[in-house]
Amino acid sequence: MPTAALRSLLAVAACCAVTAAQAHPHVWVSARAQVAYADGKVTGVRHTWSFDPEYSAYVTQGLDANKDGKLSPDELASLATTNTENLAEFGYFTKLKVAGKEQAFAEPREAAMRMEGNALTLSFLLPLKSPAAPGRGVAALEVYDPTYFVSFGFAEGQDAVTLTGAPQGCTASVTRPKNDQTKVADAKTGMSEAFFEALTAASNYGEQFANRVIVACP
Repeated sequence: MPTAALRSLLAVAACCAVTAAQAHPHVWVSARAQVAYADGKVTGVRHTWSFDPEYSAYVTQGLDANKDGKLSPDELASLATTNTENLAEFGYFTKLKVAGKEQAFAEPREAAMRMEGNALTLSFLLPLKSPAAPGRGVAALEVYDPTYFVSFGFAEGQDAVTLTGAPQGCTASVTRPKNDQTKVADAKTGMSEAFFEALTAASNYGEQFANRVIVACP
């Protein structure tokens, strides 16, 4: 399960009266990612995650400081910073390999939240500790929750994954989890809630639902 800080955020499951008969996931995210380059090297990933309406409503309760019926980025700033930092235990739900080598991330930067309709959107830059040269290899990005408490799915459309500063000719291709895999998880065939409670950041259960991106350069 997520950290205590993340539990407090993801407690929408309890808020929405999720029963034992219902399966993971409890939170749904529509994701976009931008792979950043500089001088031919991969320098980081900029995430944009839009949460489902139920989760969004729950975690923003009481944050309308000026009582104007709207949530401004300033009112959401503290929430954005705190909870981006708390993603560290789960590796920011992000794995990135460049030329076959898994990359280490530095602390996230530029965390911000905003409301878009009834969806709370979190964005942040996840820089690499050291820029990585692809060489003759490719960059491979995966976004998923190993505990499958949160379901990540890349948004539809060409802007789901983009590149910035990449060498000319580089392209990104997206592979999404198969729909039938998700249905199996939702049915939770033969799996109790205790099974999911026991999962940790080191678990590999959620990997089967990973969204994958391959960036290839000439």
